[in-house]
Amino acid sequence: MSASLRVPTAPHRAAPHLSPPPSPGAATALLDAYRPGTDRFLASSRRTLLASGTAAEVPQDARPLALRVNEALDARRRAGDPAPMVLGALPFNPDAPHSLAVPQSVRRAPALCEDPLIALPGPSTEPGTWQTREVPEAGAYSAAVAAAVRRMRAGEFDKVVLARTLELTSSHDLDLPAMLRRLAQHDPKGYTFAVPSGPGRTLVGASPELLVARAGNVLTANPLAGSAPRSHDLAEDVRRAAALLESPKDLHEHAVVVAAVREALAPFCVRLDVPERPTLVRTAAMWHLSTTVTGTLTDPGTTSLALASALHPTPAVCGTPTEKARAVIAESEPFDRGAYTGMVGWQDADGDGEWVVTIRCAEAEGRSLRLFAGAGVVAASSPEAETAETGAKFRTFLDAVGAAL
Repeated sequence: MSASLRVPTAPHRAAPHLSPPPSPGAATALLDAYRPGTDRFLASSRRTLLASGTAAEVPQDARPLALRVNEALDARRRAGDPAPMVLGALPFNPDAPHSLAVPQSVRRAPALCEDPLIALPGPSTEPGTWQTREVPEAGAYSAAVAAAVRRMRAGEFDKVVLARTLELTSSHDLDLPAMLRRLAQHDPKGYTFAVPSGPGRTLVGASPELLVARAGNVLTANPLAGSAPRSHDLAEDVRRAAALLESPKDLHEHAVVVAAVREALAPFCVRLDVPERPTLVRTAAMWHLSTTVTGTLTDPGTTSLALASALHPTPAVCGTPTEKARAVIAESEPFDRGAYTGMVGWQDADGDGEWVVTIRCAEAEGRSLRLFAGAGVVAASSPEAETAETGAKFRTFLDAVGAAL
């Protein structure tokens, strides 16, 4: 900040008030208190939220979503809630039903990564038998990637993100709280979530990617594109990270996404800072090329959800041009993405909030889990490499449930 600070010269100046450090266990207590069905849990790099009950549902109609959310929050504030919040998930298809609600109550804590108790051993993986089914199978997915590459080389479009699913059926009831705890422990600096996604369904995951956050008149976006699987061998892991930073294919893929983020956010900003080159972000399973974009809003009334809606879907989860990529996805993927590659997050009545790209996730229903993983396909893509990348991305969830591909 450029503002100057004048220090008073009074001889008996009072000591400044310092906020006490967060008590150990505050964030993990919310994680342990999560109960499926009635609760919504979201942990980010800034805070941990546990929302309980439903005070109001955000209406499902044709009006702009940001308007409907603002009306729901204003009504809740008039009803006496001093700090109402909307929390939940939005699907990949913006015309599909969302699962946003104003909770009855919200408990807050610092970030999980700041809580030393997150390092303590969590619940062990429950023994059991998993039946697995790939949709599509790896060979069919590889063929779809190859077909997309041929079309891009012919000049039809520039990029498409193709996904596949892994359907797991357990021999015993799912323990979602334990699953959530293991996901959080694997990547405590990421974005861990568990929210209702439909009748009897729960969306649970650990995303590495912030779509956009707003705090006052400052926005932050963190697009990720370009990935490489981690290795358990340290030397090989470092080699893969270094290779990713120099990969022409991955750098091009990343640049396309960053350019789209810049174009979408620039109209809202009086200032927008976009680094020239990406850095690396690591999760337990993957390396990612990462760019942190920051900006100052022209209109402080622009809400976090309005910003997120302007960004969604980025080329990191869809492709470019957007409408052509959507059409290719519909032709190539034999399933409905639902909440996958949508966004999950929160917004308060002042417009502040955080919205995360819904990846590294699964939808739980009964004894079944449907896992999702995708890869960005460009003209230089290798079908075998993109198929292997989706397999590596499945690892985040497979490790959390004790299953294997």
